[in-house]
Amino acid sequence: MKLPRSGRALTAGAVAVATLITGGSMAGAAPATERSTSAAAAAPDIPIANVKAHLTQLQSIATANGGNRAHGRPGYQASLNYVKAKLDAAGFTTTVQRFTASGRTGYNLIADWPGGDANQVVMAGSHLDSVSSGPGINDNGSGSAAVLETALAVARSGHQPTKHLRFAWWGAEELGLVGSRYYVNSLGSTGRAKISGYLNFDMIGSPNPGYFVYDDDPTIEKTFKDYFAGLGVSTEIETEGDGRSDHAPFKNAGVPVGGLFTGAGYRKTSAQAAKWGGTVGQPFDRCYHSSCDTTANINDTALNRNSDAIAYAMWELSQ
Repeated sequence: MKLPRSGRALTAGAVAVATLITGGSMAGAAPATERSTSAAAAAPDIPIANVKAHLTQLQSIATANGGNRAHGRPGYQASLNYVKAKLDAAGFTTTVQRFTASGRTGYNLIADWPGGDANQVVMAGSHLDSVSSGPGINDNGSGSAAVLETALAVARSGHQPTKHLRFAWWGAEELGLVGSRYYVNSLGSTGRAKISGYLNFDMIGSPNPGYFVYDDDPTIEKTFKDYFAGLGVSTEIETEGDGRSDHAPFKNAGVPVGGLFTGAGYRKTSAQAAKWGGTVGQPFDRCYHSSCDTTANINDTALNRNSDAIAYAMWELSQ
């Protein structure tokens, strides 16, 4: 998640001319009993071990590339290549969208699942870049890994919903939502009108987690609230990241949006600790935008619940 404007450098160079490179289609977790009955009937369980395996790979990529996966750095390119290879092998049609920000080349990765009504697109996305000061495993390896594993679950199950499914991993979010804004602008009004909903996942495994739901589109919001209600988990409306992640360009263009969040620098209140556990008075993520945002900076229960919630929503909203 990007810093507030007062806490980050302004993006220089904005966005230059873009090129589309088509990759083509080639061939302590929460217990399973926690899943709601309706979710289990509609969508597969997302294996937390698989999500964490993706996080381990992203950590290894950061470690091998100067400790980060930031825009324009080798770690970001390696992260994109890792995700793309998984999707290509699973049968997605992948497209790499190139843009320029702050004098460096950036990339978005878009993955389309064959089938479904192309005039009704349900889309899930997350930003794949980290800040330059750390590997970005919660921010936002967590969202990126969970969206990837949900996409792979679509392929494993052979899911063929009525609506068309699309997944995305954004570049240069930490510079001011540059990649997602470029993508939304590139669609034009006709392309934007085809998106029935965009679901955003930015930081979903915070170590002192809360359970926050975006209160933008009522249908998407209710879908997530229903899922967590089925687990007996209370939620709150998300406010800390409002307008600070990749849903904002979609929302500003009139696309229905929603999403999940487990908290960043805000501190957990006593009332929140009573609902969710954790430590009163401590940040939801004490390693936010820091070098300690590693694989040790993840709450498995939160990551598991939110990963399953992504699948539930994608299945429910694409019927």
